[in-house]
Amino acid sequence: MFAQTPTTGADGRPDRTVSDGPRECCAHLREKLEAAELRLRRSQDHRRATLHIIGDMNKANKRQSDQRKAMLHILGDYEQDRRRLARQGERLDNSRRALLHILQDSHLSNVRLEDSRKAMIHIMGDLRDTTEEMQRREQELRQKQEQLVQAGKLATLGELTTGIAHELNNPLNNIGLFLGNVIDLVELGHADKERILGDLRNAVQQVNKGAEIISHLRTFGRAAAVSRERVRLKQVIERALTLVQEQLRLREIEVQLDLGPEEVVVVGSPIQLEQVFINLLTNARDAIAGSTHKAIAITCTVASDRVAVTVRDTGPGIPAGLEQRIFDPFFTTKEVGTGTGLGLSITYGIIQDHQGTISVDSCPGEGATFLIELPLAADEEPAGGIE
Repeated sequence: MFAQTPTTGADGRPDRTVSDGPRECCAHLREKLEAAELRLRRSQDHRRATLHIIGDMNKANKRQSDQRKAMLHILGDYEQDRRRLARQGERLDNSRRALLHILQDSHLSNVRLEDSRKAMIHIMGDLRDTTEEMQRREQELRQKQEQLVQAGKLATLGELTTGIAHELNNPLNNIGLFLGNVIDLVELGHADKERILGDLRNAVQQVNKGAEIISHLRTFGRAAAVSRERVRLKQVIERALTLVQEQLRLREIEVQLDLGPEEVVVVGSPIQLEQVFINLLTNARDAIAGSTHKAIAITCTVASDRVAVTVRDTGPGIPAGLEQRIFDPFFTTKEVGTGTGLGLSITYGIIQDHQGTISVDSCPGEGATFLIELPLAADEEPAGGIE
Protein backbone atom coordinates (compact mmCIF):
# COMPACT_ATOMS: atom_id res chain seq x y z
CA MET A 1 0.00 0.00 0.00
CA PHE A 2 1.06 3.50 -0.62
CA ALA A 3 2.10 5.41 2.42
CA GLN A 4 -0.06 8.42 3.25
CA THR A 5 1.50 11.75 3.72
CA PRO A 6 1.02 12.97 7.26
CA THR A 7 -1.17 15.97 7.59
CA THR A 8 -1.34 18.45 10.35
CA GLY A 9 -4.30 19.71 12.06
CA ALA A 10 -5.21 23.23 12.95
CA ASP A 11 -3.02 23.13 16.06
CA GLY A 12 0.01 22.05 14.12
CA ARG A 13 -0.02 18.54 15.35
CA PRO A 14 -0.08 15.70 12.91
CA ASP A 15 -3.58 14.56 12.24
CA ARG A 16 -3.62 11.00 13.40
CA THR A 17 -6.68 10.21 11.45
CA VAL A 18 -5.00 11.11 8.32
CA SER A 19 -1.58 10.05 9.34
CA ASP A 20 -2.20 6.79 11.28
CA GLY A 21 -4.45 5.14 8.97
CA PRO A 22 -7.55 3.17 9.55
CA ARG A 23 -6.39 1.56 12.79
CA GLU A 24 -5.69 4.74 14.51
CA CYS A 25 -8.96 6.17 13.28
CA CYS A 26 -10.85 3.26 14.81
CA ALA A 27 -9.00 3.58 18.07
CA HIS A 28 -9.74 7.28 18.15
CA LEU A 29 -13.38 6.67 17.53
CA ARG A 30 -13.43 4.02 20.19
CA GLU A 31 -11.93 6.43 22.69
CA LYS A 32 -14.53 9.01 21.81
CA LEU A 33 -17.21 6.40 22.08
CA GLU A 34 -15.93 5.32 25.46
CA ALA A 35 -15.68 8.94 26.53
CA ALA A 36 -19.19 9.50 25.30
CA GLU A 37 -20.40 6.36 27.11
CA LEU A 38 -18.57 7.52 30.21
CA ARG A 39 -20.16 10.92 29.94
CA LEU A 40 -23.51 9.19 29.35
CA ARG A 41 -23.05 6.99 32.40
CA ARG A 42 -22.01 9.99 34.41
CA SER A 43 -25.00 11.86 33.07
CA GLN A 44 -27.30 8.95 34.02
CA ASP A 45 -25.68 8.77 37.43
CA HIS A 46 -26.16 12.49 37.75
CA ARG A 47 -29.78 12.11 36.65
CA ARG A 48 -30.35 9.27 39.05
CA ALA A 49 -28.64 11.22 41.80
CA THR A 50 -30.73 14.20 40.83
CA LEU A 51 -33.86 12.05 40.93
CA HIS A 52 -32.82 10.73 44.32
CA ILE A 53 -32.11 14.23 45.47
CA ILE A 54 -35.48 15.41 44.08
CA GLY A 55 -37.19 12.41 45.80
CA ASP A 56 -35.41 13.17 49.03
CA MET A 57 -36.35 16.82 48.65
CA ASN A 58 -39.98 15.81 48.03
CA LYS A 59 -39.88 13.56 51.08
CA ALA A 60 -38.26 16.34 53.04
CA ASN A 61 -40.89 18.78 51.76
CA LYS A 62 -43.63 16.30 52.67
CA ARG A 63 -42.12 15.79 56.10
CA GLN A 64 -41.85 19.53 56.50
CA SER A 65 -45.51 19.84 55.40
CA ASP A 66 -46.55 17.15 57.85
CA GLN A 67 -44.45 18.76 60.52
CA ARG A 68 -46.02 22.11 59.70
CA LYS A 69 -49.48 20.60 59.89
CA ALA A 70 -48.53 18.84 63.13
CA MET A 71 -47.13 22.09 64.37
CA LEU A 72 -50.39 23.83 63.44
CA HIS A 73 -52.34 21.12 65.28
CA ILE A 74 -50.00 21.41 68.23
CA LEU A 75 -50.41 25.18 68.15
CA GLY A 76 -54.21 24.74 67.91
CA ASP A 77 -54.18 22.25 70.77
CA TYR A 78 -51.92 24.54 72.70
CA GLU A 79 -54.30 27.44 72.10
CA GLN A 80 -57.26 25.32 73.15
CA ASP A 81 -55.37 24.08 76.19
CA ARG A 82 -54.37 27.65 77.01
CA ARG A 83 -57.98 28.79 76.74
CA ARG A 84 -59.16 25.75 78.68
CA LEU A 85 -56.58 26.40 81.36
CA ALA A 86 -57.65 30.03 81.40
CA ARG A 87 -61.29 28.96 81.84
CA GLN A 88 -60.29 26.42 84.45
CA GLY A 89 -58.28 29.07 86.20
CA GLU A 90 -61.33 31.34 86.11
CA ARG A 91 -63.52 28.52 87.40
CA LEU A 92 -60.98 27.78 90.10
CA ASP A 93 -61.05 31.42 91.07
CA ASN A 94 -64.85 31.32 91.12
CA SER A 95 -64.75 28.07 93.08
CA ARG A 96 -62.28 29.56 95.51
CA ARG A 97 -64.50 32.60 96.00
CA ALA A 98 -67.54 30.34 96.31
CA LEU A 99 -65.68 28.17 98.81
CA LEU A 100 -64.81 31.25 100.82
CA HIS A 101 -68.49 32.23 100.80
CA ILE A 102 -69.46 28.67 101.76
CA LEU A 103 -66.95 28.67 104.59
CA GLN A 104 -68.30 31.99 105.77
CA ASP A 105 -71.87 30.70 105.50
CA SER A 106 -70.80 27.48 107.24
CA HIS A 107 -69.34 29.49 110.07
CA LEU A 108 -72.52 31.54 110.31
CA SER A 109 -74.54 28.34 110.10
CA ASN A 110 -72.49 26.82 112.89
CA VAL A 111 -73.11 29.91 114.97
CA ARG A 112 -76.81 29.77 114.17
CA LEU A 113 -76.81 26.00 114.83
CA GLU A 114 -75.24 26.55 118.20
CA ASP A 115 -77.83 29.20 118.95
CA SER A 116 -80.54 26.83 117.69
CA ARG A 117 -79.16 24.03 119.85
CA LYS A 118 -79.28 26.26 122.90
CA ALA A 119 -82.78 27.38 121.95
CA MET A 120 -83.76 23.72 121.39
CA ILE A 121 -82.47 22.82 124.84
CA HIS A 122 -84.62 25.56 126.31
CA ILE A 123 -87.57 24.45 124.18
CA MET A 124 -87.11 20.82 125.23
CA GLY A 125 -87.03 21.91 128.82
CA ASP A 126 -90.17 23.97 128.34
CA LEU A 127 -91.75 21.07 126.43
CA ARG A 128 -90.90 18.66 129.23
CA ASP A 129 -92.40 21.02 131.79
CA THR A 130 -95.43 21.56 129.54
CA THR A 131 -95.83 17.80 129.06
CA GLU A 132 -95.68 17.19 132.78
CA GLU A 133 -98.18 20.00 133.31
CA MET A 134 -100.46 18.56 130.62
CA GLN A 135 -100.21 15.10 132.16
CA ARG A 136 -101.06 16.57 135.55
CA ARG A 137 -103.95 18.52 134.05
CA GLU A 138 -105.11 15.43 132.16
CA GLN A 139 -104.99 13.41 135.36
CA GLU A 140 -106.96 16.11 137.14
CA LEU A 141 -109.42 16.24 134.24
CA ARG A 142 -109.80 12.47 134.34
CA GLN A 143 -110.42 12.63 138.06
CA LYS A 144 -112.94 15.45 137.58
CA GLN A 145 -114.62 13.44 134.84
CA GLU A 146 -114.79 10.37 137.07
CA GLN A 147 -116.22 12.55 139.84
CA LEU A 148 -118.74 13.98 137.38
CA VAL A 149 -119.74 10.49 136.25
CA GLN A 150 -120.05 9.42 139.87
CA ALA A 151 -122.17 12.48 140.61
CA GLY A 152 -124.33 11.60 137.61
CA LYS A 153 -124.77 8.07 138.93
CA LEU A 154 -125.74 9.33 142.38
CA ALA A 155 -128.14 11.84 140.82
CA THR A 156 -129.66 9.01 138.77
CA LEU A 157 -130.05 6.86 141.87
CA GLY A 158 -131.66 9.75 143.70
CA GLU A 159 -134.00 10.27 140.78
CA LEU A 160 -134.91 6.57 140.77
CA THR A 161 -135.51 6.38 144.53
CA THR A 162 -139.27 5.88 144.18
CA GLY A 163 -138.95 3.00 141.76
CA ILE A 164 -136.15 1.39 143.74
CA ALA A 165 -138.13 1.65 146.97
CA HIS A 166 -141.05 -0.06 145.24
CA GLU A 167 -138.69 -2.75 143.89
CA LEU A 168 -137.51 -3.41 147.44
CA ASN A 169 -140.97 -3.05 148.96
CA ASN A 170 -142.45 -5.86 146.87
CA PRO A 171 -140.02 -8.56 148.14
CA LEU A 172 -140.40 -7.29 151.71
CA ASN A 173 -144.20 -7.45 151.51
CA ASN A 174 -144.01 -10.92 150.00
CA ILE A 175 -141.62 -12.03 152.72
CA GLY A 176 -144.03 -10.68 155.34
CA LEU A 177 -146.95 -12.55 153.75
CA PHE A 178 -145.08 -15.85 153.51
CA LEU A 179 -143.73 -15.60 157.06
CA GLY A 180 -147.19 -14.57 158.32
CA ASN A 181 -148.68 -17.69 156.75
CA VAL A 182 -146.05 -19.84 158.42
CA ILE A 183 -146.74 -18.21 161.81
CA ASP A 184 -150.48 -18.71 161.40
CA LEU A 185 -150.03 -22.36 160.50
CA VAL A 186 -147.74 -22.94 163.51
CA GLU A 187 -150.05 -21.08 165.91
CA LEU A 188 -153.10 -23.00 164.65
CA GLY A 189 -151.21 -26.25 165.09
CA HIS A 190 -151.46 -27.29 161.48
CA ALA A 191 -148.71 -29.77 160.71
CA ASP A 192 -148.73 -29.15 156.97
CA LYS A 193 -144.97 -29.49 156.55
CA GLU A 194 -144.96 -29.13 152.78
CA ARG A 195 -146.95 -25.89 152.88
CA ILE A 196 -144.75 -24.44 155.60
CA LEU A 197 -141.58 -25.36 153.70
CA GLY A 198 -143.03 -23.91 150.50
CA ASP A 199 -143.79 -20.57 152.18
CA LEU A 200 -140.30 -20.50 153.72
CA ARG A 201 -138.68 -21.27 150.34
CA ASN A 202 -140.73 -18.47 148.77
CA ALA A 203 -139.63 -16.12 151.54
CA VAL A 204 -135.98 -17.06 150.95
CA GLN A 205 -136.48 -16.47 147.22
CA GLN A 206 -137.82 -12.98 147.93
CA VAL A 207 -134.86 -12.33 150.26
CA ASN A 208 -132.49 -13.29 147.45
CA LYS A 209 -134.36 -11.01 145.08
CA GLY A 210 -134.03 -8.08 147.48
CA ALA A 211 -130.35 -8.87 148.05
CA GLU A 212 -129.80 -8.96 144.30
CA ILE A 213 -131.43 -5.52 143.92
CA ILE A 214 -129.32 -4.05 146.74
CA SER A 215 -126.15 -5.65 145.32
CA HIS A 216 -126.91 -4.15 141.93
CA LEU A 217 -127.47 -0.72 143.48
CA ARG A 218 -124.22 -0.97 145.44
CA THR A 219 -122.33 -1.98 142.30
CA PHE A 220 -123.86 0.79 140.27
CA GLY A 221 -123.47 3.48 142.92
CA ARG A 222 -119.95 2.80 144.16
CA ALA A 223 -117.02 4.93 142.99
CA ALA A 224 -114.61 2.47 141.43
CA ALA A 225 -111.71 2.74 138.99
CA VAL A 226 -112.85 2.47 135.41
CA SER A 227 -111.81 -0.87 133.94
CA ARG A 228 -112.20 -2.29 130.46
CA GLU A 229 -113.55 -5.80 129.95
CA ARG A 230 -115.63 -7.79 127.50
CA VAL A 231 -119.27 -6.93 128.14
CA ARG A 232 -122.51 -8.43 126.87
CA LEU A 233 -124.43 -5.42 125.65
CA LYS A 234 -127.85 -7.11 125.90
CA GLN A 235 -127.25 -7.81 129.61
CA VAL A 236 -126.25 -4.16 130.20
CA ILE A 237 -129.48 -2.89 128.60
CA GLU A 238 -131.64 -5.35 130.55
CA ARG A 239 -129.99 -4.39 133.86
CA ALA A 240 -130.52 -0.70 133.09
CA LEU A 241 -134.21 -1.45 132.53
CA THR A 242 -134.49 -3.13 135.95
CA LEU A 243 -133.67 0.17 137.65
CA VAL A 244 -136.22 2.25 135.73
CA GLN A 245 -138.92 -0.23 134.78
CA GLU A 246 -141.02 0.49 137.88
CA GLN A 247 -141.05 4.23 137.10
CA LEU A 248 -141.91 3.45 133.48
CA ARG A 249 -144.71 1.14 134.65
CA LEU A 250 -146.13 3.75 137.01
CA ARG A 251 -146.18 6.29 134.13
CA GLU A 252 -147.80 3.71 131.83
CA ILE A 253 -144.87 3.83 129.39
CA GLU A 254 -144.57 0.89 127.02
CA VAL A 255 -141.06 -0.45 126.40
CA GLN A 256 -140.34 -2.32 123.17
CA LEU A 257 -137.12 -4.34 123.02
CA ASP A 258 -135.58 -5.73 119.83
CA LEU A 259 -132.04 -6.74 120.78
CA GLY A 260 -131.64 -9.42 118.12
CA PRO A 261 -130.98 -13.13 118.56
CA GLU A 262 -127.17 -12.96 118.62
CA GLU A 263 -125.07 -12.02 121.65
CA VAL A 264 -123.31 -8.69 121.07
CA VAL A 265 -120.01 -8.21 122.91
CA VAL A 266 -118.14 -4.92 123.29
CA VAL A 267 -115.12 -3.84 125.34
CA GLY A 268 -115.76 -1.28 128.06
CA SER A 269 -117.00 -0.56 131.54
CA PRO A 270 -120.31 -2.32 132.21
CA ILE A 271 -121.31 0.18 134.92
CA GLN A 272 -120.64 3.19 132.67
CA LEU A 273 -122.50 1.61 129.75
CA GLU A 274 -125.42 0.85 132.08
CA GLN A 275 -125.39 4.51 133.13
CA VAL A 276 -125.59 5.53 129.45
CA PHE A 277 -128.81 3.58 128.90
CA ILE A 278 -130.28 4.67 132.23
CA ASN A 279 -129.70 8.30 131.22
CA LEU A 280 -131.31 7.76 127.81
CA LEU A 281 -134.29 5.93 129.36
CA THR A 282 -134.88 8.63 131.98
CA ASN A 283 -134.48 11.31 129.32
CA ALA A 284 -137.08 9.56 127.14
CA ARG A 285 -139.30 9.06 130.20
CA ASP A 286 -139.38 12.80 130.86
CA ALA A 287 -139.75 13.65 127.15
CA ILE A 288 -142.96 11.63 126.71
CA ALA A 289 -144.55 12.64 130.02
CA GLY A 290 -147.23 14.72 128.27
CA SER A 291 -147.69 12.57 125.17
CA THR A 292 -150.85 10.64 124.39
CA HIS A 293 -149.02 7.52 123.24
CA LYS A 294 -146.13 6.76 125.56
CA ALA A 295 -143.60 4.29 124.19
CA ILE A 296 -139.85 3.72 124.15
CA ALA A 297 -138.29 1.41 121.57
CA ILE A 298 -134.75 0.01 121.90
CA THR A 299 -133.24 -1.83 118.93
CA CYS A 300 -129.83 -3.37 118.43
CA THR A 301 -128.27 -4.22 115.05
CA VAL A 302 -124.82 -5.42 114.03
CA ALA A 303 -123.08 -4.25 110.86
CA SER A 304 -119.48 -5.15 109.97
CA ASP A 305 -117.33 -4.51 113.05
CA ARG A 306 -119.72 -2.17 114.89
CA VAL A 307 -122.97 -2.42 116.79
CA ALA A 308 -125.70 0.21 116.52
CA VAL A 309 -128.22 0.77 119.33
CA THR A 310 -131.16 3.15 118.88
CA VAL A 311 -133.39 4.52 121.64
CA ARG A 312 -136.55 6.04 120.15
CA ASP A 313 -139.36 7.82 122.04
CA THR A 314 -142.78 9.17 121.07
CA GLY A 315 -142.28 12.57 122.68
CA PRO A 316 -142.53 16.01 121.09
CA GLY A 317 -138.96 15.87 119.76
CA ILE A 318 -136.08 18.30 120.15
CA PRO A 319 -136.60 21.93 119.08
CA ALA A 320 -134.87 22.79 115.80
CA GLY A 321 -131.29 23.99 116.20
CA LEU A 322 -130.72 22.32 119.57
CA GLU A 323 -129.66 18.86 118.31
CA GLN A 324 -125.98 19.48 119.09
CA ARG A 325 -126.40 21.66 122.18
CA ILE A 326 -128.22 18.94 124.11
CA PHE A 327 -124.86 17.23 124.71
CA ASP A 328 -123.36 20.36 126.28
CA PRO A 329 -122.87 20.29 130.08
CA PHE A 330 -125.68 21.90 132.11
CA PHE A 331 -127.82 22.44 129.00
CA THR A 332 -131.41 21.27 129.44
CA THR A 333 -134.79 21.90 127.87
CA LYS A 334 -136.60 20.88 131.05
CA GLU A 335 -138.18 23.30 133.46
CA VAL A 336 -136.05 24.85 136.21
CA GLY A 337 -135.51 22.41 139.06
CA THR A 338 -136.40 19.30 137.07
CA GLY A 339 -133.05 18.51 135.49
CA THR A 340 -129.31 19.03 136.02
CA GLY A 341 -128.32 19.12 132.34
CA LEU A 342 -125.57 16.54 132.99
CA GLY A 343 -127.19 13.29 131.85
CA LEU A 344 -126.60 13.60 128.08
CA SER A 345 -123.25 15.31 128.60
CA ILE A 346 -122.04 12.40 130.76
CA THR A 347 -123.46 9.97 128.21
CA TYR A 348 -121.57 11.69 125.40
CA GLY A 349 -118.29 11.55 127.35
CA ILE A 350 -118.70 7.86 128.21
CA ILE A 351 -119.42 6.91 124.58
CA GLN A 352 -116.38 8.91 123.42
CA ASP A 353 -114.19 7.10 125.98
CA HIS A 354 -115.45 3.79 124.55
CA GLN A 355 -114.31 4.79 121.02
CA GLY A 356 -117.92 5.14 119.94
CA THR A 357 -120.26 7.82 118.65
CA ILE A 358 -123.65 9.14 119.70
CA SER A 359 -126.00 11.30 117.65
CA VAL A 360 -129.63 12.35 117.71
CA ASP A 361 -132.23 12.59 114.97
CA SER A 362 -135.40 14.47 115.76
CA CYS A 363 -138.37 15.99 113.98
CA PRO A 364 -140.56 18.33 116.05
CA GLY A 365 -143.74 16.47 117.00
CA GLU A 366 -142.39 13.05 115.95
CA GLY A 367 -140.15 12.14 118.86
CA ALA A 368 -136.38 11.78 119.10
CA THR A 369 -134.05 8.92 118.17
CA PHE A 370 -130.64 8.55 119.80
CA LEU A 371 -128.15 6.42 117.86
CA ILE A 372 -125.14 4.86 119.61
CA GLU A 373 -122.41 3.07 117.67
CA LEU A 374 -119.73 1.03 119.45
CA PRO A 375 -116.91 -1.17 118.10
CA LEU A 376 -117.38 -4.88 118.57
CA ALA A 377 -114.92 -6.82 120.71
CA ALA A 378 -112.48 -9.20 119.05
CA ASP A 379 -113.33 -12.88 119.24
CA GLU A 380 -111.40 -14.09 122.29
CA GLU A 381 -112.47 -15.52 125.62
CA PRO A 382 -116.14 -15.38 126.64
CA ALA A 383 -117.46 -12.02 127.80
CA GLY A 384 -118.21 -11.24 131.38
CA GLY A 385 -121.14 -9.30 132.74
CA ILE A 386 -122.13 -7.20 135.73
CA GLU A 387 -121.97 -9.00 139.03
